[in-house]
Amino acid sequence: MYQSSEPPEPAEIGPALIAWHTKSGRHDLPWQHDRTPYRVWISEIMLQQTQVSTVIPYFERFMQRFPDVIALADAPIDEVLHLWTGLGYYARARNLHSAAKRIRDEFNGQFPTEFEAVTSLPGIGRSTAGAILSLSLDERHAILDGNVKRVLARVFGVEGSPAERRVEQALWQWAEACTPSQESAVYTQAIMDLGATVCTRSRPACDACPLATGCIARQSGRQHELPTPKARKPRALRRSDQCWMLLAQNSDGAVFLERRPERGIWGGLWCPPEFKTESACLAYAQHHFRLKRDQTLNPLESVKHVFTHFDLEIFPLWMQGCEPTAVMESPQSLWYNARHPEGVARVGLPAPVKELLDRLTAGHV
Repeated sequence: MYQSSEPPEPAEIGPALIAWHTKSGRHDLPWQHDRTPYRVWISEIMLQQTQVSTVIPYFERFMQRFPDVIALADAPIDEVLHLWTGLGYYARARNLHSAAKRIRDEFNGQFPTEFEAVTSLPGIGRSTAGAILSLSLDERHAILDGNVKRVLARVFGVEGSPAERRVEQALWQWAEACTPSQESAVYTQAIMDLGATVCTRSRPACDACPLATGCIARQSGRQHELPTPKARKPRALRRSDQCWMLLAQNSDGAVFLERRPERGIWGGLWCPPEFKTESACLAYAQHHFRLKRDQTLNPLESVKHVFTHFDLEIFPLWMQGCEPTAVMESPQSLWYNARHPEGVARVGLPAPVKELLDRLTAGHV
């Protein structure tokens, strides 16, 4: 611990965090073993906007199926998205697949080790590239993910939201100044661990922090004010939307799904046909599945899903006894049987769609 009331010198940060990490850091996460650039890359992408506890089983399944970049590059995108189902932010998975194909084709299947080459890959920015090269190769590269931004903003009293360019630039300057030339991998893991486990967004454990004595935020009692939160839209101004989904199920229990466009919400994933109105859903069922005009679709309990900028409520309408020949499969559609997924291609499903299919499979309708 520092014994000064002044903020620490940047050169002191590295040794303090490295010493702290030896006793209190995280050492047994699955991506910390066999730290190749490929494994670290996958973990860093999965950990973006996702908690460690959630990522661990996904990472282990992903590594089992795609042990190297060639296996990932050669796999169908549907199988990649299938293993990503439930993690959210599916553009990350699409970028992983695109980057893997570039590594296969342009870098002879070897993850690049030059910083500029790494940042040229889809989905990899300055901080992620630094983390990959630092953690896997012990090279000196500064990083600035959300946890690091919080630590540095509090320790050095950086005012303003990190979303502002001038504030981000100031934080990058501190990140560069604090990153040591030796034991870069340990330091990088340490500052991420500190932000994730001690210098947390709410209720930071300042008494356990190796930087507490010199921390400007703690000295001034402003731990909960720094970093300055990004201005959010009031909840009342959030957009709410709704849609109807047709769960057309055949006698074998398979449900008709369509691939969504690459761009937009749930890009490239598979969903039941979606409509803006109930009447449009009925018309589709009558035309494509020969629903008689005097028949009705069975409404199921709605599903609510929260996106970053709006809320969506899905109203499922269930139709049983559809014949697969009523709508022929195409490259953009298929009959998916959740009871026997091994009998069809593995596909990526949005979390609320998976919930709906699980309900049908379990008979909870």
